[in-house]
Amino acid sequence: MSRRRWWLVGLWFFVAIGISTAVVWRGWKHDGSAPTLPWHVHVLAFLVFAFEVLARATKVQWGAKALRIPLRWMTALRVSLGGDFGASITPSRAGAEPARFLMLAEGGVGTGSALLILFFELALELVSLVIVCAFLAFFTDGGALAGGMIGVIGGYSLFLIGVAVSAFVIASRRTLGPPPGWLRTVGIHAGRWRAIRRALRHIRTGMDGLRRARPGAMAVAFLLSMAHVALRLAALPVIVLGSGVNAPFTPLIVWPLLLLYGGALAPAPGGGGAVEFAFAVGLRKVLGPSELAGALVWWRFYSFYIYLIAGAIVAGTTVLKAINGNGRKPARDHAASPVHPGLG
Repeated sequence: MSRRRWWLVGLWFFVAIGISTAVVWRGWKHDGSAPTLPWHVHVLAFLVFAFEVLARATKVQWGAKALRIPLRWMTALRVSLGGDFGASITPSRAGAEPARFLMLAEGGVGTGSALLILFFELALELVSLVIVCAFLAFFTDGGALAGGMIGVIGGYSLFLIGVAVSAFVIASRRTLGPPPGWLRTVGIHAGRWRAIRRALRHIRTGMDGLRRARPGAMAVAFLLSMAHVALRLAALPVIVLGSGVNAPFTPLIVWPLLLLYGGALAPAPGGGGAVEFAFAVGLRKVLGPSELAGALVWWRFYSFYIYLIAGAIVAGTTVLKAINGNGRKPARDHAASPVHPGLG
């Protein structure tokens, strides 16, 4: 990224840390205690992080296996953590998918196969979130917030389904020759039309791979997706309840759900302080000032900063290449035959 963009990233992180500092200062004035955790709670929170990363990387690998695409577990791990790093340092998490795509490419996965893996992983995530939100809305007192998340996720799901159906319809048609007249009227010239044709070929081959997917492996990937979402939401209850604080369970689940997934709409890297502010406002009636300070600091660490650090260590260079748009092209393209029967 350019120096100006890094300055903007630094500014938004400064805002986020500033809001956290204000919450901590309020808790300090209340009873003079620092936002610390017992050592066993740190161990539990780290284990939640480690098992979540393990579940997500294995989900990506089993998703690829369901699609008959060979994928090493270490590549799946780099895809998961590198995507977290790319999402953390770009507005509205815009850098996540380019980073994940480039890491698949560097792992030897062809363009069509990489697109299919990413789309399938995203579909699993959306279905898992809808199920979790529905459970919270109908079987707990999380009602309005969880119902609102269902609306957001449902709307986004319909958008993705619309895009997929449109791509399938267009990709099913013959695309040889010059661009159609209606495309020329909107400025799609021959060179751009060639690029569109290549993308449509990737979509066609990807759809062929989806038709031949393995149901058993898809079920395993779905269960791992549910485990990944549950573990992401477990960090705050582990921190608060593990510290011996007497607090209702439902807000400790519903607010992280809203902030982790709804916070992606914030047009600033890492939420730009919006997540910290909403956390402090939403849970101020659930936790006392000192408890709120500790919960905010350590929840953000174990749900955001630790992923940023791990992603930077595992795949930082590749992520920056993807964000800058200068990542190398895949060494080999499986677009012509992204499905590998008998492998995986």
